[in-house]
Amino acid sequence: MHWADVMAEKLSHRGSKHIIASGITPSGEFHIGHIREILTGHMITKACQKRGLDAEFVFIVDSADPLRKIYPFLSEDYQPYIGHPLATIPAPLGDGSASDGETSYAQHFLEPFLKALKEIGVEPRIIDNYNSYATGEFASRAKIACEKADEIREIIERVSGRELSKDWFPYNPIGADGSMDDVLVTGFEWPYVHWNQKGIEGKSDLRKAEGKLPWRIDWPARWGWIGITCEPFGKDHGTAGGSYSTGREISILFGDEPPMPLTYEWISLRGQGAMSSSTGNTIGPLEALELVPPQILLYLIARSKPNKAIDFDPGVGLVELADEFERLSNKDFNAIDFDSLPRRKKVMLEDEMGALSLSKLENLDQENISFRHLAMLAQIKSDDEIFSDFGDNVADQLSRMRHWIQGPHFPDSMRITVRDKPMPDIHTLPYVKELSEILEICEWNADTIGKAIPTGIKNRDGMVKDAYKTLYMAILNREKGPRLASILYEIGREKALHLLGQT
Repeated sequence: MHWADVMAEKLSHRGSKHIIASGITPSGEFHIGHIREILTGHMITKACQKRGLDAEFVFIVDSADPLRKIYPFLSEDYQPYIGHPLATIPAPLGDGSASDGETSYAQHFLEPFLKALKEIGVEPRIIDNYNSYATGEFASRAKIACEKADEIREIIERVSGRELSKDWFPYNPIGADGSMDDVLVTGFEWPYVHWNQKGIEGKSDLRKAEGKLPWRIDWPARWGWIGITCEPFGKDHGTAGGSYSTGREISILFGDEPPMPLTYEWISLRGQGAMSSSTGNTIGPLEALELVPPQILLYLIARSKPNKAIDFDPGVGLVELADEFERLSNKDFNAIDFDSLPRRKKVMLEDEMGALSLSKLENLDQENISFRHLAMLAQIKSDDEIFSDFGDNVADQLSRMRHWIQGPHFPDSMRITVRDKPMPDIHTLPYVKELSEILEICEWNADTIGKAIPTGIKNRDGMVKDAYKTLYMAILNREKGPRLASILYEIGREKALHLLGQT
């Protein structure tokens, strides 16, 4: 059974109505590591719906969180905004300086992410945390937190094993300068938290966005008022003493039932470690979708159990991933006698079927060309030539492919540059005559060409490896490269013979 179906089955024992959630702080550019979190929630939701459960997926934007520091992509313009909610500060410009504030910092990073999600068929209900504070959604649980500050302190210190500061309070008010930094809580009298910031006194209304709960309390509070029954989260939150452990007990203190957890591992960028918005070690979701067809990106997440780390390779690994997806897409699962299979094989096939089902987009035309083949065609043919052979429905796939080829991730081993004219010394190379004779008479399709060359050379007592070197040099000006039979077929017999010195 696929991991999403396993979660759906567990949730079915809890009831028929479910809200699955995912939440991210828009502190910087979103990356495909964030995609894992939201797609995990999306896939659990789909699996629940498949079982007939009333399931909804929500995406919580933690826009009430403060700007914690000046990240490498920001200028010193942001120094005055440290400690301010992300929803209230201006978006950065391309040079890292602050804009005029027409778009908020949170919106700036959120909107491209939502656009990317829409491209892969994910459109959750968006819950903006800053707005939720502003409309009083957190108020009742913030009241309990302030009234039971000592109990919550005890939970956090006992479960996490760390001591909180003497002036800690389960609510962070916004001070006179718009920041939550250097604000000391001096008292609580519903609905106000009284505070002092560098000698300035004030009060914050819990029913408004005049502050927020700290993360370890904010998280279980939202579980309650939203009614979340399941939430996937990164392994940092799932460790012993982590925020889920404290959140469970705080949630019960609020009078709520904690959601069913699912901890996931990180996505790393091959050779560069875990992705991080703050360090800039990322491939953004839109950038990823400029490289990866949506169904391939979905498959990357669907095929991987959440507790397994993903090492994302935007080079050769991407081709191998596409090959795997295409192989599964062409597999006739209906022809398989599952009853006769050993359990391990049956489980593997069920996982494959589940991953494939969760990766296919209903509104996407079935592609009639493989990822690997298109990579070759895009380097030797024009758009019009490709459309003529395969139709306009490959336009989107072709656009992504050209972007990948032109970018830094395209593997050198797949690069192709077909010669315009024969090598000056073409006739001095071994096997030129033999290869010309073979290509002149063989049936012109990739499979036949691929079989005819080694057979013909062997029949002439020649070395197939050396003959291929000659052919690669004559066609591509290199001794090896992608499958040559397909390249020869696409450039045509006339051009192939011309490059071998035949007029």
